[in-house]
Amino acid sequence: MKKIRRCIRASCPSSPPPQRQFSCGIFTGILLGSLLINPALAQVVLPDFVVSTSRAPTPAAEIPFSVTTLPGETLRATPTATLDDALRTIPGFSLFRRSGSLTANPTAQGVSLRGLGPSGTSRSLVLLDGVPLNDPFGGWVAWSKVPRESLARAELIRGGGATAWGNAALGGIVHLLSHQSTSNPIGYFRSEASEETPTTPATSTLLGYFDLKPTGRLAVTGGAYGLRSAELSVDQTIGTGTLQLSGRDFAFDGFSLVAPEDRGPIDIAAASRHHWFAARWTQPVGTTDELTVSARTFAETRNNGTPEQRNSSHENFGSVVYNAHPSKKFSWSALAYAQDQTFASTFSSVNATRTAETPASNQYAVPATAFGAAWTGSLNHPDGSQNNLGLDYRKVRGETREYFTYTNGDFTRQRLAGGTQDITGLFALHQRRLAPNLRGTLGGRWDFWRELNGHRRETSRATGAVLRDETYAKNDGVEFSPSAGLVWETAPDWRVRVAAQHSFRRPTLNELYRPFRVGNVITEANAALKTEHATSAELGLEHTRDKFTLGAALFWNSLSDAVANVTLARGPGNFPLVGFVPAGGLGRQRLNLDRIRVQGLELSAKWQSSPALSLSADYLYNDATVTRATIAPALVGKRLAQVPRQSLTLGASWQPTKKLLFTPRLRALDRQFEDDENLLRLGAVLVVDFGASYRVTGKCEFYVSAENLTNSRIETGRSTEGIVNTGTPRLLLGGVRCAW
Repeated sequence: MKKIRRCIRASCPSSPPPQRQFSCGIFTGILLGSLLINPALAQVVLPDFVVSTSRAPTPAAEIPFSVTTLPGETLRATPTATLDDALRTIPGFSLFRRSGSLTANPTAQGVSLRGLGPSGTSRSLVLLDGVPLNDPFGGWVAWSKVPRESLARAELIRGGGATAWGNAALGGIVHLLSHQSTSNPIGYFRSEASEETPTTPATSTLLGYFDLKPTGRLAVTGGAYGLRSAELSVDQTIGTGTLQLSGRDFAFDGFSLVAPEDRGPIDIAAASRHHWFAARWTQPVGTTDELTVSARTFAETRNNGTPEQRNSSHENFGSVVYNAHPSKKFSWSALAYAQDQTFASTFSSVNATRTAETPASNQYAVPATAFGAAWTGSLNHPDGSQNNLGLDYRKVRGETREYFTYTNGDFTRQRLAGGTQDITGLFALHQRRLAPNLRGTLGGRWDFWRELNGHRRETSRATGAVLRDETYAKNDGVEFSPSAGLVWETAPDWRVRVAAQHSFRRPTLNELYRPFRVGNVITEANAALKTEHATSAELGLEHTRDKFTLGAALFWNSLSDAVANVTLARGPGNFPLVGFVPAGGLGRQRLNLDRIRVQGLELSAKWQSSPALSLSADYLYNDATVTRATIAPALVGKRLAQVPRQSLTLGASWQPTKKLLFTPRLRALDRQFEDDENLLRLGAVLVVDFGASYRVTGKCEFYVSAENLTNSRIETGRSTEGIVNTGTPRLLLGGVRCAW
């Protein structure tokens, strides 16, 4: 029985007790008094602990920042083809553009939380089992490499987490945790670990050493536009350890990204294919500790809508984690990882009639490596207070290698540009009860960063002559990131949260050193970019009673020295910095804007009307505005590109029988702008998704889903020539999912 109880406690993060579930409610008084339906949040189960805010387990009810946890079963049941689209259930979550990872160029897949950081480079940190997913060179996120079937849950922290995680966490944290990673991470204590020794093989025979009943998950999907996918995850006990093998193969023939009225003969379907394979070994050490070794390999190819525009990615990754629990009061975790990857991409410019295209650049190789290590300790005191402290280090190295200036049928120039960046951080967080119904959190973090070997070299391919040869001086600095928060239980059913933090982000190697061209828009790099800083605050109110939950949060962010692509010139003509800009084109440079203000309101309501039916609604009002821009005064008062002022998600989960489940969802997005000058407008959109599943046996179910059921026009981009790009049309999927 002790072993069973221990296993239950270890798996609690993915299977919390019923009394900890979010109750759901009908949302009224939001945006014209409408009721919208959101299946994922309707099924949200709040775990006892959340690890993402402090890198150690913290009771969710004691966290002062906005936290949303989506269980793995909810992510799998959401009627979408990709994981990032499943996370869009939360209005505060978005990628750079409205298009998701199904069709978007990887460089446009950066994450924006609450509109803070709408660019291809994320201002929010995305983690998979505690390791950054953000690209070492450019900061974007390759969502294709993330498993979906083996995920235990996703934790989204909006406006918090920078004290524990440091660089790139200005907007918050998106932490994806797999099933084995939650078996015994730091803080998910085995409270009875000292009561018994690890299980040993019952016999030395092969049959005694191998558990002949492995557990696993399999999902096979097929659908419109040639979509086909298979993902498998298997866990096999071998002696006292566990081996997990998982992989996915995905292919998509795609659809045209250009709106029908603008489409020409040159426009083809944006197809993609990727596969990955991962292995993980988890081994108990002694009576309380655990060692985990992981490895992953990933490859992806994409067509981006015309014959000349393509990209590919390859990655090899490995990590080692050691979790130790010397006592019930103290635990620690050590992590080390290495990542080696390369990326290639081509761009072109298309003529006005869209009958022909001309190559614009060939980024034939972007080798990048990342090395990291971290140690985190957590000490719990008898009075209920907790101390968390840690040390981490991350070093990235990358270089873009590309051909550019296409003349007479070939590229005439070559560019090599890149450098090295490393950051060392030290943090401490203290949480304690200040009064019977009041709990406080206080923390601080110091980061030491350096940038070395910055360079940009351009040569003539024909003669080898050096046309530009620049090396940039070493750059370094120290940053302090404090945070504080209070959680006040004003009554048994009411909770008030107050939180604030100061955070920073260093520009990526891509922003510092690599210029690029997309179509006729030319963007110049800037090695002199300053560090971004954000001061954030929020006030939250939550009410939970019986089957009804209401939530509200006011948030405010002031982002100084924000990196933005600022328009400096309009073609045709030759201009300083950017060179020749063709007719209809733009010349831009990455520059620091003095100050951006992002503020707004989040509202949510959830209602579990019966065991078979739950409803939820979530609304976000977001005012993201440039308030000061010395270098570009015309931008003052302009809205940030790619940030809608309002968004709303409504959902339901209805199980009329034990075998049948329906999960409809409705998303409404306000209009937004494509560009910094607010000249290129993207229209408002209403998207309806619908999912259904039927459990054939206790282990297998059939499922179908329809993304964009009404085939709404989702405008995802608009060029200066008026060419409109559109997102996913009606996409029908079906398949089978088994778990054993």
